[in-house]
This record gives sequence, structure tokens and C-alpha cells, in this order.
Amino acid sequence: MATIFPSRARPASPWSARRAGDDYGAHDEPDWRSIDWREYLSDIELGGRRLRFVDAGEGEGPPIVLVHGLSGNWQNWLENIPRLAQERRVIAPDLPGFGESDRPAGKISMSGYGRTVDELCERLGLGEVALVGNSMGGFVAAETAIQFPERVERLVLVSAAGITSSNLRREPVMVWGRAAMMAGSRGAAEKHMAIARPRLRYLVFSTIMRHPSRIAPEMLWEMSSGAGRSAFRPALEAILDYDYRDRLPEIRAPTLVVWGGDDMLVPVEDAAEYERQIPEARRIVLKDTGHVPMIERPRTFNDHLIEFLSEPRGEQTGAVGEPAAEPAGRISS
Repeated sequence: MATIFPSRARPASPWSARRAGDDYGAHDEPDWRSIDWREYLSDIELGGRRLRFVDAGEGEGPPIVLVHGLSGNWQNWLENIPRLAQERRVIAPDLPGFGESDRPAGKISMSGYGRTVDELCERLGLGEVALVGNSMGGFVAAETAIQFPERVERLVLVSAAGITSSNLRREPVMVWGRAAMMAGSRGAAEKHMAIARPRLRYLVFSTIMRHPSRIAPEMLWEMSSGAGRSAFRPALEAILDYDYRDRLPEIRAPTLVVWGGDDMLVPVEDAAEYERQIPEARRIVLKDTGHVPMIERPRTFNDHLIEFLSEPRGEQTGAVGEPAAEPAGRISS
């Protein structure tokens, strides 16, 4: 039976944050706040439209391409890019219609976003890539792996949409989507207030992350800068309209599925379904973690990702893991 929000997870109490573990909200090194990100920002024209992306790092092995989720931007990967860029070249785009990228001229679709990711890789001469996507970005990453199997050397799905999203009741979800888009359109002063005041921060972010009080205000500000863009509603419609579950077995790239055990937006049960459907998949579930593990537990997430990317093909084994027990430095205006 179709549902509105299928996850059984509920918000954590504000006072439980002190028991979240030392790695929750802890910055990895190098610290992204010490970096002048303007040096790594570039624009490219795809299909007559501007696309903004970050390009950082170098090293042996396929480049890493990071794909953000609905209402996100490349800054969703701020806690990960510096560490990963010590190992490989890292590309993180603003998907068309989000961040500083132009909205596409045609209809937004998951298959269209998959083609955009492949075209960006082609234009940059990346060859095979390790493709990492969160939420809607995971949906896009898996779709890219299906459409362009020769492009994706490794696939990492982080709290990816695409399983139960196909069963959601369309009208109630779109009502929620309109409310979320209006909330995301708040001005800078209102966003600053939501971040600076503990109670408001909890109300605004507790459905996305398990313990908002443990996340740096600078990180919350950068995440918020991607909200309220015009592509939100059509992208949400595209998620609901597209069902690729019967094509997941076509994915041939070794796949790591990473999930938060208390994800309120996409149920943790979907992680097991991705693992079941994709032939070379393994699963890691981080306890006491929400929808954005790469932001909530960056050190642990980066450790798992780098270990997975460094393994020779054929050595992946299935496993469920656990984690170890005034905004400044803004990138966006």
C-alpha cells in the first residue's frame, strides 16, 4: 500500500546528542574551513546551460564524482572533498537547477540527470570514475551506472532514493514539497536565525540529520544555501515518476551502500534492497545517524569510502558496519 513517508525513524531528543559518539560532527582533515574554495570552482556549458562544479585534487586511480541530493549543492560534500582530494581527483557538480547551475532547458528527469553526469565526465576527460551519490544524487548515480556502465568503475549509494520513493503517494508528497520549497526560500537573515538558535535549528534540521546541535553552524549555512531553488518541485516529481527497480541488476560496478540507521527520509530497509538487487553490492549502516552520513560522521564515512575505493575488484565482501563510538568562513553569499 502506498505511503507518504515510509521510514519508521523518529527525531532524536535534543539531549541525546551528547551520546552520539566522538566522530559525530567531527571535522576530518584537512579542515574544509581553512580552504579558499574559489580556487577550485569552475563553470562549463552543457547543452547551452551553465553548470558549476568543484574540481580538486589529483592522484592515481579513477576520479571521484560526488552527486548531491534534492535541494542540495556541491557544498553538501565539504566535509569529504579535502580528504578525498589527497587520494584522487574529485569533481562535485551542482546539478542543473540547483546551487549555481542553470536550470535545464528541457524537462527534469532522473535519466536526464544521469546523462548530465556522463556528459560532464566526458567533457572533463575523466574516463572511468568512482561515482558517489546521496539521496536523489544516489538515484542519479545508480541511473548513470545503468545507462553508462563503461563510465562507472565503482558506485557508492548514500541514503539513496529510488526504492520506496516509487511507492509514495504523489499528492501528499507534493504538498510537503511545496512547503519545503517555501521554507527553503527564506532570506539570509531567517536562515541565520534558524542556525543560530538551538530550538529552531533542531526543528529545521532534525528530519535530515540525527543531532543538528553537533553539526558546525558553518556547515549548516552552506547546506542551506542550496535550498529553495526552482528545480526543487520538478526534481521531486521526477523522483516520484521514475521507477528503475527492475533495472538495478544491470549494474555491474562494485557497489557500496551506506545508510544512516535512523534515516527519517529514506528508510534503512532500502539499503538492504539495494544490496539484494545489485550483484556486486555490500552494505554499511551507521547507527544513530540520519539522512546525510557524509556530513554527520565525516571521518567514519571517509574511512569507509577510501577503503572501498582502494580494494582490488573481486575482494568486496558484504558487511553491516557501525560508527566509532555566528557562521564564519562562508562560501556562498
